[in-house]
Parts: sequence; structure tokens; C-alpha cells
Amino acid sequence: MFKHAQLESVKAAIGDPAQRALPLHLRVQRAVRQLILDGMLDVGRPLPASRALATSLGVSRDTVETAYGQLHAEGFIERRVGSGSFVSERAQRLPGRGQARRARTDRTAPRLSQRGSALFQRGGVRDFPAPRAFAPGVPETRNFPLQTWERLERQVLKAYGTRALLHSPAQGMAPLRQAIADYVNLERGARATPDRVLVLTSSQQALTLCATLLLDAGERILLEDPGYHGARKAFEAAGLQCVPVPVDAHGLQVAPLLEASRQPGAPARAVFLTPSHQFPTGATLALDRRLAIIDWARDQQGWIIEDDYDSEFHYAGKPTACVQGLDPHERTLYIGTFTKSLFPGLRIGYMVLPPSLVAPMTAARTLLDGHSAPIPQLTLARFIEGGHFGAHVRTMRAVYAERRDRLAALIRKHLSDDLEPRVPAGGMQMPCVFARALSEPEAVDAAQRAGIDLLGLSTLSMSQAPTPGFLMGFAAHAPQELEAGVKTLAKVLRSLRR
Repeated sequence: MFKHAQLESVKAAIGDPAQRALPLHLRVQRAVRQLILDGMLDVGRPLPASRALATSLGVSRDTVETAYGQLHAEGFIERRVGSGSFVSERAQRLPGRGQARRARTDRTAPRLSQRGSALFQRGGVRDFPAPRAFAPGVPETRNFPLQTWERLERQVLKAYGTRALLHSPAQGMAPLRQAIADYVNLERGARATPDRVLVLTSSQQALTLCATLLLDAGERILLEDPGYHGARKAFEAAGLQCVPVPVDAHGLQVAPLLEASRQPGAPARAVFLTPSHQFPTGATLALDRRLAIIDWARDQQGWIIEDDYDSEFHYAGKPTACVQGLDPHERTLYIGTFTKSLFPGLRIGYMVLPPSLVAPMTAARTLLDGHSAPIPQLTLARFIEGGHFGAHVRTMRAVYAERRDRLAALIRKHLSDDLEPRVPAGGMQMPCVFARALSEPEAVDAAQRAGIDLLGLSTLSMSQAPTPGFLMGFAAHAPQELEAGVKTLAKVLRSLRR
């Protein structure tokens, strides 16, 4: 029989609440196996007879027999007819045998590649999974027409049957690519056809593909400064040199872009833009600058990576047509997403590509995650084709405009000594700069402890003298929630004055 301590160890393991989802025979098998791995059962040591162990553990003999059979199949024990079961001699050669489990835990830092180390040290992109005030980039989901979506999903399942359970083509389901092309042509002034659309899981995946396929490690890419941190981190992770180009009230400045292109060394091969609503300032890229950047890409044989992340939400007239639709030279890659316009859990984004890049981008995409789930793609296609997407966007545009104005008024009323709002013409977040000297990291940390999520403006800048402040999301919060959040933030900032 087992010694008392060994038997109690097996009893504790099979009674562990964390293991209750496992069948009983597996719990017994894993507990005995761990005794062997820890060296608590010597090689050649006889195990208790199955009937005796079953009685001691209060389980059936079949349960122990099944556990012993699995241990025998894995080579941990030997079973001899007429003699019983014994710890296998092969267990002597198990790596780490006889060392306590805690002692085997390796707490040293793992050896990563240079790229992996750089990626880890810079950190990933911070998401805001819970819609706490004032998480930027989070849409309102409580107004989403869920019943309509459910009805369309049932239609998809009825129409496609088990075919909807198979892989999607790597480029995306044809109905969704057609719906996306029709939408961006009509609403964004793009020049798209279904064969140029690549369906992805997110705009971040699109940026990773651009970083790895368009440029080699060490080459330079021009970025708006301040700008979207997710793009910068994707480009840095690919080993690219990120060159900041300042922005003003009219978007990215062309003269510094041209000057950066003439700097010694390898020429800049691409520029990343958020022209509809510059992230984070909210500025719209002026038409003359769009045309100048298109000319730059033609002359340099470079690429324009256009991230049109929330252009649906423009509050003063219609948004300016996208750069891709103005580019006759096929040097622009257009990135869009439904994460902001519909709901984050959808996980569908897309790119409209120059014809020459469709095959390479699609092949590279298969190495990341293969394909996007077919059922949401087909449901989204019907949602767009049936006019539901346009109706939802129009509804939310009015809601978000009201919330933007409400947040600005609340800041002026309760936070005028601390913050100055820079009210954007569109988008889902508002940059607010400090009206007095404050420690941005300290303020962000204190707000988070009070249940407020803020993104510091300084973290979005590559310049040596960033403008401190907050990027404050307003889309996911009703007026009363905005007011409660502003009052809480006012208390937090007052406490920092002491």
C-alpha cells in the first residue's frame, strides 16, 4: 500500500475543485503519475492492488483499473500478471525526477529573440475590455440591433447549412467582400472591387501585414506625430525605423515629410496616415496635403497606409473622401474595421489593396490565422446589404455627437482649472490638454484606481516635448455616466494638488 502521506496526496488531488471537470479515473491517474514524477515512488516499487486502492479512495475498482491502464500505456508503470503493478524502470530516466515541483519552476527570464525582446519591452497595445469612463475607442453596444443580427444569422445558417461551418477562403467570403467594396465606394469615395478586398480580424492585423510585407527590417517609415501607438508598435516590432512627422490643425505636415525623406541613409518607403480623423488630435487631412502625399508616394515608389478607423462618425457634414480613392497610381492600402462602427466582439476588419498586393497579402495572412470565421462574415454581409449598417451608423452618429458635446460642456464646468478640451469634428474620443502643471502618469494611475480609464497623450508622441493631457472616450457612455465620470475625475485631480 501507499504510505499515509502518499495516499493523502492522491486523495487531495482527486478532491481538488480545480480538477472536478475531469473524469475520476483521470484524476487518480494524474495524482499517481505526479507521485512518480516527484520521486515519491521509487523505481520498481509495487503499487497497491486496484481493489485495495479503490477501497482506500472510496472509488470503484474499475476507476483505478482504468487509471492504471493509462499509466501503463504511458510507460509510467509495468503490469505483471500474477504479481501486480510496479513503477517502471523507464521512470528513472524522466527529466527532473525527484525534484520538488516548486524547485523545478524556472523563474529566470526566458531567452527571446532580439525582435521578441524589443516587442516585450515596449509592451503590447492596451485594450479597454470594460467600457469604463473614459475608455477611448469603445463604441456603445447597448443600442445595437441585436434582434436584427440574430435574425440574419439564422438566415445564414438556413441558407448555407453545414457549409457555414467550414473554412472561409483566406481572402474572405465573397458576399462580404462585395458588400465592403460597394460600401467604401459609395460612402468613402474609394475605388474598390471585391477581388481587391482582404477580410481580416482587425486593423491591427492589417498593420502587422503591412509592416512585414512592404518593408525590410531597418528601413524607414514615416508616422504622424502624435499618432496611433498600435501602428508604431507594429512597425517597431517588425524592426522598422519609425520617423516622426508633425501634425497640425490640417493633419500631417507635408514639408517635414519631404525633409524626412531627404535625410541621409535609406529612403523612407512608406507613410502611415489617419486622414479622416487624425489620431489623437481629430484633425482632417487637407485636400492639398492628400494630393501632395500621393505625389510623394509616386515619386518615391513608396506606399501610403491609410487607416480609416472611425470615419463613419463625422459630425459636421460628410467626411472627406479617402486618400485611396484619390490615388491614381495604386500606391495606397486602405484599412477599415467594423470594431468601432458595430461592436468590438465582431473582430472583422479589412484592407482594400492595390491589385499587385492582393496575392502576397492573402498568402501572408494564412500564416497568421488562416481565415476569419464564416458565419459572422456572412451575417455582416447581409447586415450591410439590407441597409441595417447604414441605419445603425446614422443613429449612433447622432448619439455620439450629443455625447461629445456633453463631455466638452462637463469638462468646462467641472474641470476648467485642469483640462482644456479640444473638441474634434468626428470620432469617438476627445483630446484634452492640461491647463496647469500635472504629472500625466500620476494622474492616469490615480484615475485608474478610482475606476476611470484614460490614455495619456504623451504616450502617443515620439517628440521630445510631447503635449501632456488625456484622450477621453465618450462614445460608450450615456450623459449621466459622463457626468459621474467627470465628477470622479475632478476629485482625483483635486487630490493631486495637495
